Amino acid sequence: MLPSVPLLQQIGLAILLTVTVGWAVSQARLVRRHRFGAPTPAPTGNGTRPLLRAVPRQTGPAGPPSERVELSAAEREAFAGLVRQLDGNERH
Repeated sequence: MLPSVPLLQQIGLAILLTVTVGWAVSQARLVRRHRFGAPTPAPTGNGTRPLLRAVPRQTGPAGPPSERVELSAAEREAFAGLVRQLDGNERH
């Protein structure tokens, strides 16, 4: 033990080093598994769980109700301009 370092700091350092080594080992195992072709779940859904093709609907009897906000003409035009800007098509 280091005589000039308090006991709590030494315990903290030991915990930090343990967690760091554990993280590094788990990362190495993940990379090795991915690199050497370990079997991956089937993307077609014939395995244990199906692959989602899209985000499921959030409305309906089990989900929250739909919300609707009325926009003014200026807000609709600003939104249309934003969509055109993001789309890259400048049509006036």
